[in-house]
Amino acid sequence: MCGSDLLAQRCRGRYNHLMLTVDPHPLLDLCAFQTRFPHPLGESPSPAELTALLASDAPAPLSSDDTVRDAVRTLLRHGGFKPTGRSKPASEYLLKAVREHLLSPINLAVDVCNIVSYHSGLPISVVDLDRVRPPLRVRIAEVGTSYVFNASGQCIDLSGLLSLYDGEGPCANAVKDAQRTKTSAETRQTLSLIWGSVALPGRSQAAEQWYRALLEQCGAVTERLTT
Repeated sequence: MCGSDLLAQRCRGRYNHLMLTVDPHPLLDLCAFQTRFPHPLGESPSPAELTALLASDAPAPLSSDDTVRDAVRTLLRHGGFKPTGRSKPASEYLLKAVREHLLSPINLAVDVCNIVSYHSGLPISVVDLDRVRPPLRVRIAEVGTSYVFNASGQCIDLSGLLSLYDGEGPCANAVKDAQRTKTSAETRQTLSLIWGSVALPGRSQAAEQWYRALLEQCGAVTERLTT
C-alpha cells in the first residue's frame, strides 16, 4: 500500500507480523514491499540484460526531469533537512553516476533498486530484513540524529530528514542508508521503500510496479505491505 498509513504484511520466517508504521506527513507518498530471494545475493549475480538498464538511453517506463527532482527535494525539506551537496537525494547521485559511468554491479537487490531509482527519479531505500529489529517506523529524525552510512565509518546528520527507524534507531532514508542494515552476500530478504511525493501522483505506484516486475523476472518473490 502507498501513503502515510499503517502498513502491515504477514511474512514468513521470524517476520510473521512485519509492520511498518508511517507517521502522518503532508507530502509523503511512500510505497513499501518485501522481497524474498531464492538464494543469497552472493549467489545471485545480476544478469547482463538487467544491468544494461543502468544507461541513460535504456528503455524504461519512467523518466526523470526537473519537476521530479524539485518535488523530491521539497519532500525532504519539509522537516527542515537541506537536501543539497553531499546530502542530496540518492536519486540525484545516480544521475551523475550513470552519466559518468561510475556504477558497477553490486548485487541483485541493489542493482534493481538503482535502475528504478535512476529512471523514476525517486530515491529508494533497500535494507536487509535480517539486520533490522522491529518495530519499524517512518518518521522525521530529531535534531542531532546521525548514523554511519559506509564501511569507512562516515556519518550523515539526519536532523529533520524522513527516515526509517527500527528497534535500534534510524537505518534508512532517501539520501544514504545506514551501514548496519545494508545488504550483503548473505542477504535473503529485503524491505524496499520508495520515497515518493504527493506532488507526483501515480509515480510511486508506477515505480513500485516496475521494480517488483524486474525482481520477479529474476526469480524473487515480492509482497506489498498492506493494511
